[in-house]
Amino acid sequence: MPALPTSLPTPSLPSPTLPGAHLNLPRKPLRVVLITCSDAGHRERLSRSLTGLRWQVIEARGGADAWAESEKAKQLEVLLVDPWLPDLDISEFLADFHREKPTVALMFTDGSAVKDSPRSPYHQELLYALRHSQESDTVAWQASRLVEMVPDAPTGLSPLDVVQQKANGETSEKEDARSAAGTVSAVPAGEEQRRAQITERRVSPVDRIPELIGFSGPMLEVSRRIRLVAARLTPVLIEGPTGSGKELVAEALHRLSSRSKKAFVAINCAAIPEALLEAELFGHTRGAFTGAVQGRIGRIESADGGTLFLDEIGEMPLALQSKLLRFVESGELQRIGDNDTVKVDVRILAATHQRLAEHAQKGAFRSDLYYRLAVFLIRTPALSEHLEDLPVLIEHFLERMGRTAPVKRLDAKALDRLRNHDWPGNVRELEHVLERAAILAGDEPVIGEQEVDFGLLPPN
Repeated sequence: MPALPTSLPTPSLPSPTLPGAHLNLPRKPLRVVLITCSDAGHRERLSRSLTGLRWQVIEARGGADAWAESEKAKQLEVLLVDPWLPDLDISEFLADFHREKPTVALMFTDGSAVKDSPRSPYHQELLYALRHSQESDTVAWQASRLVEMVPDAPTGLSPLDVVQQKANGETSEKEDARSAAGTVSAVPAGEEQRRAQITERRVSPVDRIPELIGFSGPMLEVSRRIRLVAARLTPVLIEGPTGSGKELVAEALHRLSSRSKKAFVAINCAAIPEALLEAELFGHTRGAFTGAVQGRIGRIESADGGTLFLDEIGEMPLALQSKLLRFVESGELQRIGDNDTVKVDVRILAATHQRLAEHAQKGAFRSDLYYRLAVFLIRTPALSEHLEDLPVLIEHFLERMGRTAPVKRLDAKALDRLRNHDWPGNVRELEHVLERAAILAGDEPVIGEQEVDFGLLPPN
């Protein structure tokens, strides 16, 4: 089958008519491609695209699975591999694979070729499938669900057009409000559009981490940063308001790292009394303090080989910060009451709802520890910063509640009431408001405006 030209329009991918099919000639054997990617959704979309182009698709979630599948595959033509793997170093994996199977074309799932790899004669066809998988029906499906919840949806437009038109309208309203207030943007004319285009090129919907619901620019930027740093050992500081999903980000970083098969240990530094936090983190020996009837290892040591997540790190006492700093610098810890040190290998992720840099400048947090933890920053946005994701989040939570009870829907007035709320508690507050509304609705399949209760005190 000849390579497809790059200018082909995006089709619905039916199986193409092969040359000679109308003459009942024997079909050529399917070309074999091995897709290696830990993101099951990405694999599924790419597999669907390639299957429609008469490729035989084999899937693997990691490097080890790819090796096993490649040994069983006959006449493997191409290996499509994600730029990072959850279990193996990508550079070593590709070098070993090329050495063992030098005739197999190696290609990244972003469309770039692997150095020194042979080029597949179907390279353009593969690029076509990659492009199509990125423009797959995932976003369109989400958009169609949004349209169901938009009471004033225009007719004669596709779901994506409706959502885009609504987003453009909201942006115009904000601009009109700014003009009416007499404010002048500090950004030159055309600069905002240029920045938006750059962001759109850098982050596409296919990059979204499944745990992070939403397709807005701020949420896609969080997913982009997670993918960039997940495979590294770099310490990450996650900043964002309470209820914005910081722990979800930490779990995604661990899941997509090479440490995913090891422990993910989380500790909330604000939830444990100061007197007990040191023992909880570093462990203690028997008799180290009153009540220590037996020794135990701490949370840091229990995460050996895996990931340690220090939630609300800004609440850690200054005295304990110095001991944590010594561990971060040396990788060695000392249990309370013990003279020996223990070597521990953990990747540290930290989170806070505070502006930790400002606290470090004021002396409320050790600046040397801050710079050790904040090698890479990820900021989770407040819900008010990506309200365009509100319908998708509502749909997600209602569907999840529908696993144990009949799925409910919102009427137009209830949706408007949710849209007009300030959401100080962010996504967590939204989840609780929807759960409360579903309970108040009883057996009714539709949640009305009167069931939307924000738990606020009535006005005097």
